[in-house]
Amino acid sequence: MAVKVDQIVSMEYEVRVDGSIVDSNVGGDPLVFLTGKGKVIPGLEAGMAEMNIADKAEIVVKAADAYGEYDEEAQQEVPREQFEGIDLELGTPLQGQDAEGQSIQVTVIGLKDETIVVDFNHPLAGHDLQFNVTLLDVRDATDVEIANGGVLDA
Repeated sequence: MAVKVDQIVSMEYEVRVDGSIVDSNVGGDPLVFLTGKGKVIPGLEAGMAEMNIADKAEIVVKAADAYGEYDEEAQQEVPREQFEGIDLELGTPLQGQDAEGQSIQVTVIGLKDETIVVDFNHPLAGHDLQFNVTLLDVRDATDVEIANGGVLDA
């Protein structure tokens, strides 16, 4: 049975960027999600569309279908006093909120005397991703799971 919208998928994966592993759940808990609801990056879900239970596949997801292209404009200088009490160095990831109150992650990319330069791009923006995926299980989602937009028993 090929993967369709409104199904619960259970998978094991490893993600590589330029040959280096950047994320993996191999040997751990499977990733379980409801298809068609944007729970995983679009290119990965599209690449799994023809997979069946127990299939293994290498799925290459272009940056545009993953975390987007790197946006040089997505950087901002913030007054240093807003980071009082935080030990900062280049590459430090920080959690914050955007103007709408949504959680966001930024990365420190510059340390100046009076400002800190942060990058709002996802750390994997601009990178093609190579997924090695094993499809462990697929089942139709319940009406409640579809209405709630996610897995209830995972």
